[in-house]
Amino acid sequence: MKIKKGDMVQVLAGKDRGKQGRVLEARPTDGSVIVENLNLVKRHTKPKPIRDASRMGGTQIIPGGIVEKASPLDVSNVMLVCPTCKQATRVGVKVKEIKGETVRVRFCKRCNEEIDR
Repeated sequence: MKIKKGDMVQVLAGKDRGKQGRVLEARPTDGSVIVENLNLVKRHTKPKPIRDASRMGGTQIIPGGIVEKASPLDVSNVMLVCPTCKQATRVGVKVKEIKGETVRVRFCKRCNEEIDR
C-alpha cells in the first residue's frame, strides 16, 4: 500500500468524490484508509456508565445520542496529492542506497519529486 498515515489524499469515488483530506489511519491488511472529515457515518449510541468512576463520588455516564465518525474508504478510491505540485497523482517507488542501506522511496509520477525522504 503506497498511502501512509499523514498523507493528503483526494477521493476518486463515492459520496465525497473530489474532496481532499488527511489520512488519520492506514489499514494495510484491509486495504483501507480513514480520512479526516470524509465518509462520515452516523452512529446511534446508548448512554453507558463509566467503569471505576465511583471514586469521584457518583456514577458518571457517557452521553448517548447520534455520533458522527469517519468510516474507512478503500485505498483504490483515493489518490495521493503531491506536496510539491499540489495535484492528485500516481505514486511510484524508487530503490535508493543511502549510507549503505537500500531504502524504498515514494515519488510523484507527474513531477518526479520524492514524496518522503
